[in-house]
Amino acid sequence: MDNFRNAAKAFIVRGNKLFMMKRRPNDPHKPGKLDIPGGRLELGEDPFEGLKREVKEELNSQVEIIMPLAVKHFVRVDGQKITLIMYWCNLLSDEVKLSEEHTEQKWMDIDELKDIPEFFHEAIGNYKKYIKHD
Repeated sequence: MDNFRNAAKAFIVRGNKLFMMKRRPNDPHKPGKLDIPGGRLELGEDPFEGLKREVKEELNSQVEIIMPLAVKHFVRVDGQKITLIMYWCNLLSDEVKLSEEHTEQKWMDIDELKDIPEFFHEAIGNYKKYIKHD
């Protein structure tokens, strides 16, 4: 059981732009790749509380969690099995201070996200379905 973890990620959108960060070059999992805030949860940790903790650690900011957008199950390069939930979130502050885990941040237009990992495509598609019904 120790080789399995839950994880949560914050799909933060503002004005049709998604908040993205770049992983540090020496990161053991997908170094230098674009990512969104979040990560692995502590064993037994509530996903909402864990996501808020991860955002606080990585951005020194807080989020409002709106709803889940996608669930992914995968195996990391180190063999750990992960079940990840991506949550649509609002960033509650304009001030963001990245942790040492990431090297840069940017707001990317959702309609122009062509070079991001396929991993995010389901969440983007679901987000677009929801905003059309507002």
